[in-house]
Amino acid sequence: MQKGGDFLLEEIAYFNGGLFATVQTLPLENDEVETLLAAARMDWSHIEPSIFGTLFERGLDPKMRSQLGANFTDPGTIRKLIDPTITLPFLEKWIRAKKVIAETMIKYHAGGKGSLSAYKAAQLAFFGFVEELKQFRVLDAACGSGNFLYLSLRVLKDIENRANLDAEALGLHRQLTIETSPANVLGIEINPYAAELARITIWIGEIQWMLLHGYDIRRNPILATLDHIECRDALLNPDGSEAAWPAADVIVGNPPFLGDKKMRNELGADYVQTLRRRYDGRVLGGADLVTYWFDKARTQIETGKTERCGLVATNSIRGGSNRKVLDRITSTTRIYEAWSDEDWVNDGAAVRVSLICFGDRPVACLDGQPVSAIFADLSAAQISASGVASFAPDLTKAKALPENAGVSFSGIQKTGPFEVTGDLARSWLHSPNPMSRQNVDVVRPWSNGLDVTRRNRDMWIVDFGVDTSHMDASLYQAPFQHLEKHVRPTRVGKREARTNEMWWIFQWSRPVMRAAIKGLKEAPNKPPQI
Repeated sequence: MQKGGDFLLEEIAYFNGGLFATVQTLPLENDEVETLLAAARMDWSHIEPSIFGTLFERGLDPKMRSQLGANFTDPGTIRKLIDPTITLPFLEKWIRAKKVIAETMIKYHAGGKGSLSAYKAAQLAFFGFVEELKQFRVLDAACGSGNFLYLSLRVLKDIENRANLDAEALGLHRQLTIETSPANVLGIEINPYAAELARITIWIGEIQWMLLHGYDIRRNPILATLDHIECRDALLNPDGSEAAWPAADVIVGNPPFLGDKKMRNELGADYVQTLRRRYDGRVLGGADLVTYWFDKARTQIETGKTERCGLVATNSIRGGSNRKVLDRITSTTRIYEAWSDEDWVNDGAAVRVSLICFGDRPVACLDGQPVSAIFADLSAAQISASGVASFAPDLTKAKALPENAGVSFSGIQKTGPFEVTGDLARSWLHSPNPMSRQNVDVVRPWSNGLDVTRRNRDMWIVDFGVDTSHMDASLYQAPFQHLEKHVRPTRVGKREARTNEMWWIFQWSRPVMRAAIKGLKEAPNKPPQI
C-alpha cells in the first residue's frame, strides 16, 4: 500500500483453513460474471448462516433431493431438540457451579485466614465449568448444511458468555476470549456439497457470534480446517461393514426421511440389501431409513460413547416396523422429551414429524407437558394436578386378541391414483362396453376419514377386485383406459412383481377382508333409541 510516496506494509491475517485448498476455475458467461460481481459487492457480514440450508435444497438436483431425503429444519424446530439435550443440562450445571462460586466468594470478601484459598476455589469452579464446555462435543451424523451444528455451537457460546458475565458479577476475573469453538461440533454428511456448506455455515456463525459479542476472532488461520465435518456414509462403509461414529457427548440431527417402499428405488437394491443384512436383528426389514440413525444413536448410548440424543423423525416412527427402534430405546435407556406429532411445512408441503430426545435425563416431558414416563408410541403416563403420576397403560405392550381373527382387517392399499371425481365416474356409468359389461361393476363411491369428519368430497374409485385378468379388465373401456394413463406409470419399478404386472389392481386388495364382508347388508340409517 502506497501513501505519500512511501510504502506501508499491511499485515493480513492467515485466512485459508481449507475452504480454498482446491481452487477450480469455473467457466462463466458474461452475464454470470456480472451477477457474481454484484453479489460480491453486497454486505454479507450479517447473513443468517442457517440460510445455507435453503441454499442446499435449492442447489440439489431434484433426483438427488429425493435420494438424500433432504429436509431443511427450521431453527424453532431445532431448538426443541437442542434445548433439552444441550442447553438445559448445561444451565443446570452452571446454576450449581454459580452457587458454589457465590458461597465461596462470600468467604473471600469476608477476608481473614483462608480468603485467598476461597478465591482460588471460586476461580477453579468457574474454570472447570468453562473447560467442560470447551471439551463438550456435539455430533450430527446426517448434518446436511450444518444447521443443527451451527445452532448447537451458538448455544454453547451463549452459555459460556453468560457464565463469563455471571462470574465477573460475582467478583472473578472474566475471560478475554471464548473457549467454545468449531471444534465442539462433529458432523457426518454423505453429500460433498452439503458437507462443504456445513463447514461454511459453522465458520460464518463462529465469526459473527464473536464479533457481535465483542470478542476478537481467532486468527492464523481465521478459518480453521474442519476435518471433523466428515464426508462419508453414516451407516455403511464401502466394504459393506457398519460405519463407526465418533464419540460425542450428545447426538442431534435430522436424519433423512425415506420410507421403506422408496428406499430400494432411491438407494439401489444392492445397498438396501446390504443395509438390511448388516442391521438385521436391530432394525426390522420394513422400517424407514430414519430408524437406522435412531438405532445407532441408541447403540452409542449403550456403549458409553454418548449421553443423550435428540433426533427428528416422521411421525410414522410411532408405529409398525419403525416403532421397534423406539421399543429398543425404551428397553435400554429412556425417552425423556418428545413432541409426538408436530406440524412442519417444508418447501410448501405439510409434513408431520416427531421430535424425540432419549438418554440420561431424569425428567420427562411430552408435547410441552411434564409426564412421569414416555412410552415407545410417544404416549405417556400423565402427572395429576397434585403431582402424583396417574395410571396409564403402555399400549405398546398390547397383544393381539385371537377373538379378533377374521373380524378386524387392514384396509386396502391402492398404490396409485385409482380415485376419480364424482362427475367423471357418473359419466362412465352409462358408457357402452363390449359384451354388455356395465361400468357400475368396477366404479363405485369411495370415502375415507376426511369424508366422515368433514364435507363429503364426492370421490369415486375404480376397483377391479383381487384377481381380474387384464383381458376382463380391458372390457370396461373408460375406467381401464383411465388407469392405464394415470396409474400404470406410477407402478413401474416397484419392488413386488405383482405391483408392476397387475397395475390395474390395488397393490393390497385384501381378499380375506372382502370374503369376510361379502354378503353383509348395510345397516338401516335409523336414529338411536333413547
